[in-house]
This record gives sequence, C-alpha cells and structure tokens, in this order.
Amino acid sequence: MLYYPSGMTVSSRALGVLADALRGRRNQRRTRWRKLPAGRQALLVVAYLRKGDTYADLACGFGIATSTVDRDIREALDPLAAMAPTLEQAIEVAKRKAFVILDGILLRIDRVGMASGYARAFSSGKHQAHGHNVQVIADPVGRLVWISPPLPGARHDMGAARERGIIDALAAHEISAAADTAYQGAGPTVAVGQRRRRKDPDTGCYRRLSRNQKDVNTAHARRRGPGERVNAELKSWRILRKIRSSPHTAGRLFAAVQTLMIASA
Repeated sequence: MLYYPSGMTVSSRALGVLADALRGRRNQRRTRWRKLPAGRQALLVVAYLRKGDTYADLACGFGIATSTVDRDIREALDPLAAMAPTLEQAIEVAKRKAFVILDGILLRIDRVGMASGYARAFSSGKHQAHGHNVQVIADPVGRLVWISPPLPGARHDMGAARERGIIDALAAHEISAAADTAYQGAGPTVAVGQRRRRKDPDTGCYRRLSRNQKDVNTAHARRRGPGERVNAELKSWRILRKIRSSPHTAGRLFAAVQTLMIASA
C-alpha cells in the first residue's frame, strides 16, 4: 500500500472536546481497551466528518480494521450529537446578539427508498435533488448559533422554520432576524428583502423596484452575508456534501458536526 501525508483544517479545541467526551464514555463503561487511544480516535472521527474519507482509507491510515473504524465512529457520534445545543439554548445565545441571520439549506442525500412515493418527500423542486432541509441560525459576525434537526427536502423554508419552532421563539423573545424572501410573513421581528413587484395589468410586465427599494435590498443582502458564510462552512464538512447514510440517522451527523463547529468558534 502507498501512504501520503494529508491535512485538514480543524481547531485543536474541537479535537479536545471530542477526545474528552470519548474518555468520559470509556470511564462510564469502565472499559479501557481500545485499539486507538482517545486522542487518535477523536482524530479518526474528525477526519471522517471533515474529509469524508471511506472506512477503507481510514483503516489504512490509522492501521486498524474497517470494522474497528465503524465501531469507533459510531461510538463517537452519540456523545457528539448529545452535546449539540437545543433551540432553547440557542435562543439564549441569540438574545445577547444585536440580531441573528436565519437561512435554510438543502443537504443532499443519495440513499432514499423510491417505493410507494417515499422519495417525493425528500425531493426539492428548487434544487432538483433529494436532500434534507435544515434551518441555520448565525450571529452577525458569521458564527454558528444553531442547526435545526432535519426535515425532508421538499419542505419550504418557512414551513420548516415554523415546524421547528424558530419563528415563534424569535417572536416571543423579540429577537431581530434577517432572512431572505422565503420567510415573507414570518412576523415583525424577521426582516426580509423587497420582493419583485407584481405584474402591471396594463402592460403585463413586472413592475421594477424603485431605486430606494434596490438600495434597501443591497443593504439587507450585506446584513445576511455572514449567514451565507456559515452555510459554506457547513458544506466544507465533506460528509455533508452528499450524505450516504440512512435519512433516519442523518440527524445525528448534523448534530455532531454542529458540536464541532461551535467548539471551533
């Protein structure tokens, strides 16, 4: 076999959080025997999430069997997912910010049953792909605050945000939020851009936005910019670029990545 050096961008703090969680899990189970020490196991799991390497590649790189890779990853995902914040905890963080940025993102999947129309719920007409809809809350400087549990990709962003309780929580605590026009009608605390105006009944053409309205949209887009960076950072975890696990277990991956992203901030 051929070996070559490789690198990945991840903070030592995130790696330490995972290693401490693994040590605690081992002490709780009163077992110390593992092929890899906690620090090396944490590095393996981060490499899996960050780079999307296959079990065979990870087994070769760490000198262990593929079955051991599978066990080590499964063992680490549960405590990572358990450390992910709840919506209530995220709202407490959001209350200390000048405003937050709300946006939806589709994370693609390729393992979904096609029988009995099951795949339709995961099919996004906008993106022409199957995936999960997740709602992302970011702060004004582009740090992740919260990722919602996933919903099937056919759900509209507004419906997903309401179902996950985000809209009601923002309104109840009077938290200002910036969002795109998909969240039109979300309430007085959620600011959206100016939508393209309706057709003129006389000419049949869409009425153009005024200069002031265009300036408002430009300023609003700049305000939302940091949220787009969070979405890009989320997709930099290659395991989420096209999820190959069951749709029913994908939520655990999202929560695990969320924990590491927040720890890295």
